[in-house]
Amino acid sequence: MLFKNKHAIVQGGSRGIGAAIVKKLARDGANVTFTYASSDENAKLLITETAQFPGKVMAIKANSANEYEITAAIKQSFDKFGSIDILINSIGILEFGSVETLSLESFDRSYSLNVRSLFIASQSALAVMNDNGRIIHIGSVNSERVPFEGGSAYAMSKSAIIGLTKGMARDVASRGITVNNVQPGPVNTDMNPEQGEFAESLKQIMALKRYASADEIADFVLYLASPAAAYITGANLNIDGGFTA
Repeated sequence: MLFKNKHAIVQGGSRGIGAAIVKKLARDGANVTFTYASSDENAKLLITETAQFPGKVMAIKANSANEYEITAAIKQSFDKFGSIDILINSIGILEFGSVETLSLESFDRSYSLNVRSLFIASQSALAVMNDNGRIIHIGSVNSERVPFEGGSAYAMSKSAIIGLTKGMARDVASRGITVNNVQPGPVNTDMNPEQGEFAESLKQIMALKRYASADEIADFVLYLASPAAAYITGANLNIDGGFTA
């Protein structure tokens, strides 16, 4: 098993891409803690779905906008499973609105969840992370291309992850820890279904003319978390079906 005896934390792991990552890590032997914001039902379902796998899975309810809840979740995970090997930040919110009308509260919320929470979780995890560990952020190709109105705050926050990733990679390279940013294009999840309102217009932009599945993104993330990706760091990697081609 590729991740046997490894300890992974997935911030924002109860649904969509995060849930797919949790399942695959546990399937491949990792002990996994995932955080979630609100849905106890989704969290319990994921625990049930992963019970068959060799890796143990624990859910912690935590508000990623609250630094105390983030750090407490990481401490709880450390207390149960020991030193951390892998941190995956799969957290995000889309605050939709024109720059002319978007409230400052919405702008701040976008930054808090999409950028600040990644920094806090990474800083907290690094204090108890083994050398040669992995930090992987889940960003978005909207850091590079925004083919719709109302996405300025979201694009800003995802662009910030690019700089954060590069800087962090330099900071922790001496420990053999890698830091990378996965930037998906449209992904078929309950938040952005392939048959949704804007789906057809987005498909026309893409070379492959289809959405990704959450499993396709998770497979790429697991590669970056594996020993085979030890020489990849500070990278912002698009997996977008040609969305930015």
